[in-house]
Amino acid sequence: MTSWVGRTAAEIAAAVREKRVTPREVVAEHLDRIGKLDGRLGAFRVVRAEAALAEADEVGSRDDLGELPLAGVPVAVKDNLSVRGESNRVGTAATPDTPAEADHVVVARLRAAGAVVVGLTNVPELCVFGTTEGVHGTSRNPWDTSRTAGGSSGGSATAVAAGLVPLALGNDGMGSLRIPAANCGLVTLKPGSGVVPAGISDGDWFGMSENGPLATTVEDARLLLSVIADTTFVRRDTPATLDVAVSLRSPLAGVTVSAPYTNAVREAAALLIKAGHQVRRADPPYPMSLGVTSLATWTAGTSVDAQGLDPRLLARRTRVHAAIGRRFVKGVRTGKARQALRDRLEPFFAEHDVLLLPALARRSPKAEAWHERGWLRNVLANTAYSPLTPPWNLTGWPAMSVPLGTLPSGAPTAVQLVARPGSETVLLEVAEELERRQPWRRTAPVD
Repeated sequence: MTSWVGRTAAEIAAAVREKRVTPREVVAEHLDRIGKLDGRLGAFRVVRAEAALAEADEVGSRDDLGELPLAGVPVAVKDNLSVRGESNRVGTAATPDTPAEADHVVVARLRAAGAVVVGLTNVPELCVFGTTEGVHGTSRNPWDTSRTAGGSSGGSATAVAAGLVPLALGNDGMGSLRIPAANCGLVTLKPGSGVVPAGISDGDWFGMSENGPLATTVEDARLLLSVIADTTFVRRDTPATLDVAVSLRSPLAGVTVSAPYTNAVREAAALLIKAGHQVRRADPPYPMSLGVTSLATWTAGTSVDAQGLDPRLLARRTRVHAAIGRRFVKGVRTGKARQALRDRLEPFFAEHDVLLLPALARRSPKAEAWHERGWLRNVLANTAYSPLTPPWNLTGWPAMSVPLGTLPSGAPTAVQLVARPGSETVLLEVAEELERRQPWRRTAPVD
């Protein structure tokens, strides 16, 4: 019997459209795997077993089954996006356990495309930190279960990397897609502003947060992105020769990038040279004020999200983060600091088509009870390992994480690709070039 676990979304959807397998068979097999493995991985807060099987049957009976891009594909949804009939807890005990009356627009688009939502995935409280743990569980990296999957889309990344689902939906406000994707050996793309409907929490962290895919292949990432953007990111017949800038420098003074991640960038640069692109060393002109801008925006976003919640039900690190952010909300709302950063970086991206840089500075922290530790310890741990993602939320420009290379433990490393607004297709093509020249292992060995 053919196993559909570990197969790509594109493969599953094609088989369902051609009626070589039913949506129920595919979903049931993935639910069985979730039942066997998720107890030690912590990907899901809620598994919708009965509802998912019923919805799989509905997909199988649709008249337009042969036209559905995600026909019968099991997907996981991050627990800060509404799924009809399920509560939206955002990783905290401070939110009500009240079922949502309607799907978030991107969830509705997934369902319209034939996908089946099998569950909601764990996040850190209010999606603040780059480690996923709290009152609803701890999400572990399936490649190294002693380590956090990252955050805040950590549960979604765990689910895809372990083969519990072929695709998951997450979002990214300061790196929340790219950080767990880099930890877990996945492909993701944080789209530029306005490409995909956001509607994440209260104000999308001042417009910095974007919904995006977590996948094992570039093809699957392109597929999911096309569905939630309601547009097709078509491969060009003759991709252009690109000017690729390579930077190994951390945007934050005093934070260094470890050898596995700089080596991954050098390896990716060599592959792109072989592909015929113009590749040269060049560092973006990051301002010295970047760290202050990042911290002010990060904490202010949490302050807005925490309004109306009972502070007694929030972890201490979240309360402190929100309290610090209150003094910054008014200034951050003006957008002046973010516009100044865009103005400073735009000439660099006028000269270079793509920026290639490390996805992370070092491996992720241990999978421990970070939510029970102090605010400063959390901030320092997050900053030390993930300083390279926030600039591209502040600018609102598209950015990808692509697996490449390994750590001594065997867990994956990754590179990050960034480009000017409207360049999602360019980033996908560069990622495909890397995937074609150096394929990565798609599913972690967790059986």
